[in-house]
Amino acid sequence: MNRRTFLRSSAVLAAFAPRAPLAAADSKSSAAAKPANGTKKRTLKKALMFGTLNSPTSRALSVQEKFQLVRDAGFAGAEVASAMNQQEVLAARDAVGLEIPSVVISTHWTKPLSHPSANEREVGLNGLKQGLQDAKAYGAKSVLLVPAVVNKEVSYADAYARSITEIKKALPLAESLGVAIAIENVWNAFLMSPLEAAAYVDSFKSPMVRWHFDVGNVVNTGWPHHWVQALGPRIAAVHVKEYSRKLRDEKGPREGFKVELLEGDSDWPAVMAALDATKYSGWLIAEQYRPPNLTDAAWLGSVSAKMDEILAL
Repeated sequence: MNRRTFLRSSAVLAAFAPRAPLAAADSKSSAAAKPANGTKKRTLKKALMFGTLNSPTSRALSVQEKFQLVRDAGFAGAEVASAMNQQEVLAARDAVGLEIPSVVISTHWTKPLSHPSANEREVGLNGLKQGLQDAKAYGAKSVLLVPAVVNKEVSYADAYARSITEIKKALPLAESLGVAIAIENVWNAFLMSPLEAAAYVDSFKSPMVRWHFDVGNVVNTGWPHHWVQALGPRIAAVHVKEYSRKLRDEKGPREGFKVELLEGDSDWPAVMAALDATKYSGWLIAEQYRPPNLTDAAWLGSVSAKMDEILAL
């Protein structure tokens, strides 16, 4: 990327501050809260990862009906998957009054950019490009991308090299659309330290490659606030998720996610202090475990209320 393109992309990045709350939004959905130290008012807004609304009851609902449930629970936005019906999503967004802050790439697990097959990588690359176009249509500022999967057949070095090559192919589109490719930390045996994550992002030398930070995903091996400190302004969005080391030790690693917000080890006071220090002004997007035997409305209301508690820390 030449200097002129980089400067133009830098100007686009300045537009990443969240839009003003919708006129229809009430005070709880804007999720502004004053930190306990009283120094300033947070203007972060709450969203829900749309794919988590997946109960037998909600699966029978239309996109608009699901959006209404999310809105009624006090969320200001919904993070949707790529390759959905654009017109249906746009109609639901406008009818309900939700924003769409982020789009999750739907191909990154089945057709990862680290796949040994060039044909499979091409499918994954096209999925990333589709997600970027969807995000532009919805007014989203970033897409969530799992960049690679390391396993017995795919080495760490190959995953690193292949994913960088493929992402660079999508970068001109991201820059032209003003939509960032935001890399997420997941349990994919890749980019497992915050310093490596920061270096990976910086290697692209573009403000259109950033980071989608998942709080709960790093608790198993580290401390979330250390990641926030290391990634700093590279963070485009934050996934709100809890994790319990106690459940992990008693029942197994993935069981650690089966805990409600504020009842695990994500250390939300430290996370929020670190986000404040980096002047983060984006979205908090819930991707949270759902306890059994709760209705959609009860679960959404509980998550929304606990996110308000986190915002007030």
